Amino acid sequence: MKRVLPGRLGAVLLAAAVATAPVVESAAQTRSFSLIRDAETEHIIRVLATPVWQAAGLEPDAVRIHIINDGSLNAFVAGGQNIFFHTGLLIRVRNAAQLLGVLAHETGHIAGGHLARGEEAMKDAMGLYLLSILLGAAAVVAGGGGAGTAVMGGGTSLAERSLLQFSRTQESQADQAAVTFLDRTGTTSIGLVEFLKVLGDQEALLIGRQDPYVRTHPVSRERIDALNSRVNQSPFISKQPSPQLDVLLARVRAKLIGFLEPLGTTLRHFPESDGSAASRYARAIAYYRVPNLDRALPLMDTLLAEAPNDPYYLEMKAQMLFENGRALEAVPLLEKAVSLAPNEGLIRLALGQAQVSVDDPALVKPAIANLETAARDDPNNSSVWYHLAVAYGRDGNLGMADLASAERAMRQGQMGDARQLANRARGRLPTGSAAALRAEDIAATAEREARRRQQQ
Repeated sequence: MKRVLPGRLGAVLLAAAVATAPVVESAAQTRSFSLIRDAETEHIIRVLATPVWQAAGLEPDAVRIHIINDGSLNAFVAGGQNIFFHTGLLIRVRNAAQLLGVLAHETGHIAGGHLARGEEAMKDAMGLYLLSILLGAAAVVAGGGGAGTAVMGGGTSLAERSLLQFSRTQESQADQAAVTFLDRTGTTSIGLVEFLKVLGDQEALLIGRQDPYVRTHPVSRERIDALNSRVNQSPFISKQPSPQLDVLLARVRAKLIGFLEPLGTTLRHFPESDGSAASRYARAIAYYRVPNLDRALPLMDTLLAEAPNDPYYLEMKAQMLFENGRALEAVPLLEKAVSLAPNEGLIRLALGQAQVSVDDPALVKPAIANLETAARDDPNNSSVWYHLAVAYGRDGNLGMADLASAERAMRQGQMGDARQLANRARGRLPTGSAAALRAEDIAATAEREARRRQQQ
């Protein structure tokens, strides 16, 4: 994928370096993976999932969503309250009811404590894999432009069968919990039955042709029958999710296909004869990637004419402009997007980057303010610290630029660089200031980590 600006997928695809670690492989099959950050996709999943998480007694803000750029059908939970989705699943679920069923099932694993009970058994196989993923999510490097999606790629092998092998008992428990949670939201759980029937058809396939969900979530006829019996007893069996959720899911599918598939494939899925918003969105993204802004921007304009206050459409158009050397035009679009979605840190990051890239001293301090807010919201995103360092440098504040660079190096696991930059920052920052104390902390942390590595 072409290098573009860090942010998320709906507005920026960024090929980034990832901090990687070896993983335990249980089979010959491995595949490289990449992580995607996309404000719109993450937001839509949260819209669907929040009522389910609340019904399960979870704190929605504590649950983290991760999207893996992989065309196979899979979703899993690991490392605490982390839910991972393959792009293949998000594209292939047929409706919101099916995605809700998957969400509720994975939530059942979290609420049921299945991860905690299996922690020791999976520790060796999972630990380094998860570490590489979560570090990768933080290791977005600078370079390129964009405003929405960061796709972070690495060479780490994805050992699917080493991830998490839930037992059939735990699978059935998660199924039953899913129905309970969806009943509490007043929504049908028939989508989970539909999804499992699709998976059940795959069990007869050779291992190499199965989607990984089948291998990590064993399906049996007894399990489907038990779930079906419970679903049929639900008073909400006919209560489908709001049609608006299907509209939102169609946007996710359109965006992923537009970004991840070749233009010809996208146009086969979304032909010119299809005038729906999702189809125009997919084609706009696909044309922009060619790049053909003469076709992309008019399509975005039709969407914004219908929804002028949609922050994700604004972000997407801004990304198209930014990545084609028109940052000055992108800034007001991103400013409006931030005003409409002030808690979307990735959009605020995109605005800060665009402001820094414009050769206007008046925009430097607003850029710093936006990037500092983004850093507070998502301190593990190393791209934020890179652009903040650039902004501080433009403002002539070399001490803070060094400190931001030290923050970035530490999050990328570059402890030697982090220690050197933090010590240089200490020499430039006012003694006893909060920034100077933070630099001392980074230097000390980096020193401890360097000693630990030497002892291993």
